[in-house]
Amino acid sequence: MAEIKVVEQIMKANDAWAERNRALLAEKNVLALNLIGSPGSGKTTLLEKTFQAMGQPERFFVMEGDVATSCDAERIGQCGVDVVQITTGNSCHIDAHLIHKAFEGFSLDTCEVLFVENVGNLVCPAEFDIGEHAKITILSTAEGHEKPLKYPLVFEESELVVLTKIDLLPYLDFDLDVFRANVAKVNPKVPIIETSTKTGEGVADWVEWIQNRRSQMA
Repeated sequence: MAEIKVVEQIMKANDAWAERNRALLAEKNVLALNLIGSPGSGKTTLLEKTFQAMGQPERFFVMEGDVATSCDAERIGQCGVDVVQITTGNSCHIDAHLIHKAFEGFSLDTCEVLFVENVGNLVCPAEFDIGEHAKITILSTAEGHEKPLKYPLVFEESELVVLTKIDLLPYLDFDLDVFRANVAKVNPKVPIIETSTKTGEGVADWVEWIQNRRSQMA
């Protein structure tokens, strides 16, 4: 019982910080997208291609979550986008309090979209509200078409699923139809955008989704 009580207290505290984040984002009219995916799923590369396609880097702000190193933050910085590193140590996710602290010292006055690249993990980040407008699952074809059934919560919580590395389909035992069916079993309403950052396929659809989601806030 004591352990359950501690967990409840942690989640209650996190939700309070999430509401503070949500209020700040609403005040600044900033869309916040929480990108969740395994290590190597292609989150950082997708962001790089996103900024190349959309231009005007001052419109964006990125929070990079990692257990260690600032490798991904350095890559994003090369795109001309403001980025802050959130190093979690042994923690497998970013919580709402860490997001709130990351806002310190940064102005959101010219920002339109905040991207949070969460720690590489399909489990823990799905459980924590950080004040975002939408969770987005990023999954690569190299990970297997059964993942929606093995990690249902993140697919249930997501407003969008982005499948990456579709250029590898000829070389993998990844069944695209089975993947789509598995996603539908878990979350029948969530759209799927299939992308390749190598060929550029689907990147325009992803950018259009962001723009449409942003316009809904106007």
